[in-house]
Amino acid sequence: MTSDPTRLSAAELADRLAAGELSSVEITQAHLDRIDAVDPKVHAYLHVDRDGALAQAAEADRRRSAGEDVAALTGVPIAVKDVVTTKGLPTTAGSRILQGWIPPYDATLVTRLKQAGMPILGKTNMDEFAMGSSTEHSAYGPTRNPWDLERIPGGSGGGSAAAVGAHLAPLAIGTDTGGSIRQPASVTGTVGAKPTYGGVSRYGLIALASSLDQAGPCTRTVLDSALLHEVIGGHDPMDSTSIDAPVPPVVEAARRADVTGLRIGIVRELTGDGYAPDVQRRFDESVALLTDRGAEIVEVSCPHFEQALAAYYLILPSEASSNLAKFDAMRYGLRVGPEGVERPSAEQVMAATRDAGFGDEVKRRVILGTYALSAGYYDAYYGQAQKVRTLVARDFAAAFEQADVLVSPTAPTTAFRLGDKLDDPMAMYRNDIATIPANLAGIPGLSVPAGLGDDGLPVGFQVLAPATRDELMYGVGAALEAALLQEWGGPLLDRAPALETMEVAR
Repeated sequence: MTSDPTRLSAAELADRLAAGELSSVEITQAHLDRIDAVDPKVHAYLHVDRDGALAQAAEADRRRSAGEDVAALTGVPIAVKDVVTTKGLPTTAGSRILQGWIPPYDATLVTRLKQAGMPILGKTNMDEFAMGSSTEHSAYGPTRNPWDLERIPGGSGGGSAAAVGAHLAPLAIGTDTGGSIRQPASVTGTVGAKPTYGGVSRYGLIALASSLDQAGPCTRTVLDSALLHEVIGGHDPMDSTSIDAPVPPVVEAARRADVTGLRIGIVRELTGDGYAPDVQRRFDESVALLTDRGAEIVEVSCPHFEQALAAYYLILPSEASSNLAKFDAMRYGLRVGPEGVERPSAEQVMAATRDAGFGDEVKRRVILGTYALSAGYYDAYYGQAQKVRTLVARDFAAAFEQADVLVSPTAPTTAFRLGDKLDDPMAMYRNDIATIPANLAGIPGLSVPAGLGDDGLPVGFQVLAPATRDELMYGVGAALEAALLQEWGGPLLDRAPALETMEVAR
C-alpha cells in the first residue's frame, strides 16, 4: 500500500479518511506540494488556491473529528475547470477577455462540492471558452500531456484531465460540449463521464452552447466518477433545463460492475475507416473482454452520425455567437479603447475589446455562427443542422431498441503533437467525431482507458447509454476496467513515465 496520498484513487482516499489513517490537510498538502513540483511542466492549473484549499481541508477534518454526518468524499480535494464560476476565485474561461474576473457567486455544482466538504485545489486550464480539442487555444498557454510533454492532453478540458493524470488532483470537474470531458480522458489514460443533459446543473457555467454543454467528472477510476457524479448531480431550480428526478444509482452500478446478459451495440459508423489501427485493436480487445464477462454483442447502424460533425459545427458556433455577445466591455471583464480615438463610441470600445480579448478560434466560431443565424441563411444552415440533430436522436432511439448500451473508440487516434493541427481546424474538429453525437442527443457517455497504442500512449473506450440511464454506462465501464486491471496487473496510469525525469523541449 502506497504511503503517497497523490497515488491513491478518490475512493481509497475516502476510505483512509474514514478510518482515520489520513487527514484531509495531509492529503491536500501532498497534492499542493506535487503541484508546486510538477505543474510548471504540465501547466494543468491556471490558479491554485493554497490557503483556501487548506482551510477547507481543516474544516473537513474538524467535521469528521466532531462526529458530524459527512459525505463519502468529504475531505477529498478536487480541481475545477476554469469555465465554472467560483466565488472569490478567478474565473477566466481560458480567455484574456475575462482575465482577473472574480465571480461574486458559486456555480451550483461548486456549492455542492463545498457542502460535501471537498477542498478546491484550484482552477484548471482549458481552450478559450471551451472551443478546441487540444487545450492549445488557451490564452494562457497550452497544457501538456503527462504521458509525453510534447503531446496535447485533449480539449477543451485538457487541464482537468492532465491534473488527474499527473496526480495533481484525485478528482476534477470538466465540461463536455462535444467531447471535452471524454476526449481528454481518452488521450491521458483517465476516466471521463458526461452525464445525461440536465443531470448536472449548468447554473454558473460560462455558456458555450447552451443546448450542448454538460459538466461532469474527470477521475482515475470509474467508481471515483460515480462517487463524484452523485455529489454534483440532481435537480436544481436555478437551471431551467435541470431534470427533476433523483440521481441514477451510479455508485451501485459501478460497484456491481456486472454486464451479464447486457446487450452491447457496436456502432458501425464509429469504427473502422478513420480510426487508427492500434486504436481499433484496443477497442476490439475490450469488446472481447466484455463478451468474456457475459455481455451479448450486436452491431447497430446510426447512418446520420456521418452528418453529425457538420451539424454540430453549425449549432455550436450559432449558440456561441449569441452567448458570447455579453462580453461587450460594458459590464465586466476586459475593456480596451481604440488607438488614436480620444472619445470613442460604445461600438468602437466593444470592437476593440473583442478584437483584443478573443483569440483566433473564438473569432472564427463567432463569425461562423453569426453568419449561420443571419436572416438570409438561418433556414439553410442552422435550421438544417437542427433537422440533422433530430435524425441523430432518432438513430440513437432505434439503436437502443436493439442494445442496452452502445460502444465505440472515444477518439480516432492517440494524442497528437502540440502544434500539429493548429493550422488545420477541420483536422482538429475531426478528433470529436465519436463524441459529438451524444451531445446532440443529450445522452450520457463515458470514456475509460483501454490500453496503449503502438506509440505507448493511452487509448479510450466509449460507452453510451440512453438518457437518464447513466448507471448503465458506469456498470459497463467498471466491468471493463476490472477486466483490464486483471490483465495489466494494476492501473494504466502506473505505466506512465515519471514526470520528474521529463523535460519540456519547447
